[in-house]
Amino acid sequence: MAKSSAKSRIVFLCRECGSTHPKWAGRCPDCGGWDSLERFREPESSEHETSLLASDETEDAGGATRDRGARPIAEVEVEGVARLATGVPELDRVLGGGVVPGSAILLGGDPGVGKSTLLLQALSEIAATGRTVLYASSEESAAQVRLRAERLGRAGSPGLLVLAEGALPRILEQVRRHRPAVVVVDSIQMVHRPDLPAAPGSATQLRRCGHDLVSLAKRTESVVVVVGHVTKDGQLAGPKLLEHLVDVVLSFEGDRHHAHRVIRATKNRFGSTAEVGLLEMGARGLAEPAGGTLAIESGAGSRPGSVLFPLVAGSRGLLAEIQALTASAIPGAARRRASGLEANRLAVAIAILEKHGGLRLADRDVFAAATGGLKISEPASDLAMVLAIAGAHYGRAIGAGIAAFGEVGLTGEVRAVTNAGLRVAEAIRRGASRVIVPAAQKDLAGLDGAIDRVATLGEAIERLDVLTGSERGSRRRAGTPG
Repeated sequence: MAKSSAKSRIVFLCRECGSTHPKWAGRCPDCGGWDSLERFREPESSEHETSLLASDETEDAGGATRDRGARPIAEVEVEGVARLATGVPELDRVLGGGVVPGSAILLGGDPGVGKSTLLLQALSEIAATGRTVLYASSEESAAQVRLRAERLGRAGSPGLLVLAEGALPRILEQVRRHRPAVVVVDSIQMVHRPDLPAAPGSATQLRRCGHDLVSLAKRTESVVVVVGHVTKDGQLAGPKLLEHLVDVVLSFEGDRHHAHRVIRATKNRFGSTAEVGLLEMGARGLAEPAGGTLAIESGAGSRPGSVLFPLVAGSRGLLAEIQALTASAIPGAARRRASGLEANRLAVAIAILEKHGGLRLADRDVFAAATGGLKISEPASDLAMVLAIAGAHYGRAIGAGIAAFGEVGLTGEVRAVTNAGLRVAEAIRRGASRVIVPAAQKDLAGLDGAIDRVATLGEAIERLDVLTGSERGSRRRAGTPG
């Protein structure tokens, strides 16, 4: 008698947190997300036992097998993490020095931002060292991948293998055959298992294919990089379970109409999540910007509503520009919008300016933004933000070549922040002539000639350019506050 096929049961999978529930509900009981439960066909244990990757042994990159059975912890060998450099220095910085064999990486980003270009560059650099790498594209043909490689000048490496395939069993078969050091699957939304009665991109396919790809990385010690789409609100599409499964989650951010790109790690089991990688899109692909940081307009700080802010991202210092704009509004319906800055921090800054700065902003729309594609959330940006808003409101500039940092308290005092020395050094290196810092800042020995200390919000606003009577009158006649 033929053996009956494994049965499966229907559950409901939450897209937001990855939890499963026996019946549908309008709101997920675990995370509280509304309308986030989807039908998911969960296989029984018998089907798991016949998984594509079932094995009692682990295969290394050379094809050798080793026992992975349970053993006492005292007998576990501790080996150093042997990282593999990708050849893209900014990507290696975010990863912590390179990729770790046997790790699974999820890379997300908006369509057209350059995810495929970044990975193709990294694979070609790794292949140039004599290793074999595999680029499995489920969305493009092999000819399209070859054309992109030719545009980047990286189509001559024999170690770079291309596979135009969306069926997971065929991808796994090619991995077993060629034993690549790195496997890129672009993208997970189009990869599918033919034995599952679900369409590619569904919760069922994403969960099972994600499990199999992560298991592939652990069993073969190949690095598996999975590309994921991003939704309109900037979140990785698909169930959150994908983010829980992988070792590293990378976010590739930027505007496809501008050159600058930012790489950051939202999850990293092998390094810090505070590092930021900066790249610039050019004719030959992605490269590190000149000077190692984002370009700042030459007139930054000399215009009302523009203030330079030295921030710290991991082990590096960066110089950003915070801009603000105020405009007439209907009292009670004034808008507050933030781009690259925290909306809640902007609302608090406006309240502090009204209470302790003497500004009347209840009938003014206030817009604030961090230029260059950076997302700034640290409290040290408070001083630069309030100076930008006050400068835009009064029509006064802080002055060219002047940067500012510090946390502004609810009582109007300017508080000290961490890494002050690195911030000042980065600002000076980028051409700043003076940096406004908290008066209580201690770790600035030897920098007295380059800093200007302020203790309160009022003292900081006084650093804005003082207009003469005639200038103030001309601004008022032009409709500019001042």
